Amino acid sequence: MVDTILLNTIQSVLGTGKPTARGNYSFHCPNCNHHKLKLEVNLDSSSINFQNYGCWVCSFKGKSLITLFKKINAPKEKFEELKLLINSTSKEKTDTTQYQKLSLPKEYLSLSDISNNSIIKKHALKYLKKRGITEYDIVKYNIGYCETGPYKNRIIIPSYDKNGILNYFTGRTFEPENPIKYKNPQVSRDIIPFELFINWNLPLILCEGPLDAVAIKRNAIPLLGKTIQPNIMKKIVTSSVKKIYIALDKDAIDQALKFCEQLLNEGKEIYLVEMEDKDPSELGFEQFTKLIQKTYNLTFSDLFEKKLYAF
Repeated sequence: MVDTILLNTIQSVLGTGKPTARGNYSFHCPNCNHHKLKLEVNLDSSSINFQNYGCWVCSFKGKSLITLFKKINAPKEKFEELKLLINSTSKEKTDTTQYQKLSLPKEYLSLSDISNNSIIKKHALKYLKKRGITEYDIVKYNIGYCETGPYKNRIIIPSYDKNGILNYFTGRTFEPENPIKYKNPQVSRDIIPFELFINWNLPLILCEGPLDAVAIKRNAIPLLGKTIQPNIMKKIVTSSVKKIYIALDKDAIDQALKFCEQLLNEGKEIYLVEMEDKDPSELGFEQFTKLIQKTYNLTFSDLFEKKLYAF
């Protein structure tokens, strides 16, 4: 399968290509400059020939797109863009195997288990209630906790991919005196968190943490931090979703504006949610929904003005 973003990057350097067969695209060869499209490049990431390129006229050939860009002295920004895409594509197969092996902590206990009435469970439920998380949310997201082990006294919030396979989980302490808020598995974050619950045909909300996404309830992806990982960006750009709401904490305004610019350049309709001093899980569903309704779509002139104000 040919990655649209990768194809666009290649075409921005080699010029418009033409699909041939088996994931190959033909371009004008930058080495011999033949008047016909004689350079073939394989852009099918599932093929064993992925990244192979060769000219039918001259001896210009190789097995790496990065090497190709080096040979033709591609602009630095395009070279960096290509490296990011190739690294992301290469990681996808590794990460798929990795998160298929991932499992919840062996000490995990479901918070929806009515037979368990432990005092620790009650503390966990009290904490979630304060964060606007309902019993329905607990069942929907399979939220649990641990009483012992490495994740002792932590809420466990699983994330599942589109096929229902566990691809990540977050361990969030409910002890107010614990200085370490989060304890997470040592696996890649370059996934699409909560993908199982995402409809790519409806407006999308990007937020920071999983509890924020649970509180928002509708089509929210937690970034697991303040960065849009390559797999999320690729999916957003290639999907049919038009409206995107960016709801990061106030201290991440610079990063939020950067995301707005990237997605505006991709033709998306962007809404920057002014979070002020509270995150979505602190605001709760109703208050956050009111905030969403007051948010207007961002133009490039708005973005420029906000950048000036931010600095």
